[in-house]
Amino acid sequence: MQIYEALKKDHDKVKQLLNELLALPEDNDVARGALVSQIRDELIPHARAEESVFYNSLRAVTATKDIAMHGYKEHLEAEAHLRMLQIKDKTDMDWKETAQKLKDSLEQHIAEEEGPMFTAAQRVLTAEEAEMMTAAFERLKPEIKEEGLMKSTWDMMANLMPMRFKSSFRNLHR
Repeated sequence: MQIYEALKKDHDKVKQLLNELLALPEDNDVARGALVSQIRDELIPHARAEESVFYNSLRAVTATKDIAMHGYKEHLEAEAHLRMLQIKDKTDMDWKETAQKLKDSLEQHIAEEEGPMFTAAQRVLTAEEAEMMTAAFERLKPEIKEEGLMKSTWDMMANLMPMRFKSSFRNLHR
């Protein structure tokens, strides 16, 4: 399997979870909390592994650097919505609006990723490279989930740094 299919499979799962969340009645706090946690547990490991394996590979190629950097920006936006949803889940505030913003943000990101980004990647990556990325991506996701959100946040910051500074930054936060 190539990286494109692995990413799409995860995208479909997160979209399904978001649809389930938005279908909940306003007062179903237990199910809402469980779904928000499930979305977080799917989304964060996916995003960090995707950034490490797929985006960083595209970022290293001049022809695909800009589209990869745009993907990082969209991940930041989606995670901001997710974190707001987590806070609203704990407070009793209107959470559906934030859940809808997260869904809209992710659907727009996924459409761009599965369209122009995948097309650009297919021009610069061989089929063998795309298959190797899948193995690395699938191996990283459970490691990232186990490490927790804070480590994941440091990894996101490291991924956004210029390549030559990444190692030294990561070493500061181990």
